[in-house]
Amino acid sequence: MYKMLLIASLSLFFGSCNYLAGDDGPFRDRSGDYLVAPIVPAMDIPQELDSYTLDQLYVIPEQLAVSAEVFEDVPMPKPIETRRSEGVRLQVLNERLWIVLDATPGQVWPLVRDYWTQLQVSLDYENPGSGIMETAWLEVDDDEVTRHKYRMTIEPGLHSGYSEIYAVHLENLRSDPTPVIVTWPEISDSPDLEREVLTSLSQYLADRNDVYQASSASLLAGSIEAERKANIVEDEQGEQLLELRLDYDRAWVVVRTALEDAEISILDFDRDEAYFNVRFSGIRDEDDEPGFIGRILRGGNDERELERDFNLRLLNTGSTVEVVAEALEANDDLTELTHDLLFVISDNLS
Repeated sequence: MYKMLLIASLSLFFGSCNYLAGDDGPFRDRSGDYLVAPIVPAMDIPQELDSYTLDQLYVIPEQLAVSAEVFEDVPMPKPIETRRSEGVRLQVLNERLWIVLDATPGQVWPLVRDYWTQLQVSLDYENPGSGIMETAWLEVDDDEVTRHKYRMTIEPGLHSGYSEIYAVHLENLRSDPTPVIVTWPEISDSPDLEREVLTSLSQYLADRNDVYQASSASLLAGSIEAERKANIVEDEQGEQLLELRLDYDRAWVVVRTALEDAEISILDFDRDEAYFNVRFSGIRDEDDEPGFIGRILRGGNDERELERDFNLRLLNTGSTVEVVAEALEANDDLTELTHDLLFVISDNLS
């Protein structure tokens, strides 16, 4: 009798589990629902009402929406970037100035808005998805001749979790009517005022302790982070290369600095021909250093035996600069070592 009751109870238990967790049960597996999720039109808001709070919270960048493929298995995580320089700093190259800080664009966006708010400056335009905000025209009492306007651009940095902030200054005669349509110049009308506002903003960001807190992040600006400026990608032949979304001048500087910071020997280089010849022996951890006895037994020649010479070419495609590494010794299969070289350069970009 007890056995029959036990079997009946187990049958009822497993049957109920199948019902509860089955396709028609209330606790079914919903992990694959996104594969068949429908696309619904955006909510239509009357023009007289404010629709700002109904913007998309999780924005999917267009290039990802077009090229993304459905995956069945969870992809491997990106490698942790170990060489991070914390803080807020100003960088300059060819008289162009910008702010670099180790916070995501989603974290930086609300702080830049707060900066203008505490200055009692209103914004004429703001687009968190593209990272652009423009101030209203500023008529400073001390300047009776011109009015001023600033455009701030928040972009992803070279590494994940970093941001860059650029500013453009525009001026207009106060005697002229206020322009309705604004054409922004490539270079600020006043580089001194551009430097002044970026210096002031950098000090403001450095003083804000919550710059690194995720709770202060903007979901609206989160889509900017999908487009960091340095990525290791594959070309059409399946070969890896380092893609930099920078102009050539900056790409050359950051690659050379990365080589020097990584202590990779530069044998030869030519900026006009866009190449470096380097000597690389692979990635070595501190734990791999041989002890005194090990150096005696091996004669200290292991690292030299692993050293290989590589040619690094910087290919300017217009929108990006591609860093391609090729071994100068064609008789060896140095594919893995070539990939390590690109990774080390990417990891040391600043």
